[in-house]
Amino acid sequence: MRKVIVSEFLTLDGMMSDPKDEMEWVLNTFNEEMGQEIRAQQQETETILLGRITYEIMASYWPTADPATEDPKMIEHMNNTPKIVFSKTLQKTVWSNTKVMHTISTEEINKMKLQPGKNIVVIGSASVAQTLTNLGLVDEYQLLLHPVVLGSGKFLFANLQERRKLRLLEHKILSNGVLSLRYAPVS
Repeated sequence: MRKVIVSEFLTLDGMMSDPKDEMEWVLNTFNEEMGQEIRAQQQETETILLGRITYEIMASYWPTADPATEDPKMIEHMNNTPKIVFSKTLQKTVWSNTKVMHTISTEEINKMKLQPGKNIVVIGSASVAQTLTNLGLVDEYQLLLHPVVLGSGKFLFANLQERRKLRLLEHKILSNGVLSLRYAPVS
């Protein structure tokens, strides 16, 4: 069975981005070890779930990303992997291999999980991650926790309807001070 994985860059105070949806704190500390963590995840992933805001940010970047400054394998993965954008307002997409769904359905996500193949990953997309968490559909959280505090921004775990207990699966300390953390929900 495929897993739904929420993969996020986070600050120590639980922010996914600042109030303007900017993440320079990730770009300023990004190193090869972080790239290795992301590439390892991508090797196990064949579907990407996105919200509209994250989709628009990524669709404006990845199709024209420069292989001289960006990992060519990452460019290929982001552009060629099937993507589903959850949006009530988006009608069509401009990024290859992308389709729009207007609602997150437990039944549809469970059907996807039962299909053969590799895992399903949520990248960014706070509202999608929060909805999937509230529906009990997340199988794993893969977090890159940065040693920075923003004070305000977009929380990963906002709007949760109930407490969620997690079990640590793996942790690594990267040379730039970022913690790579993997958690699974405890039933």
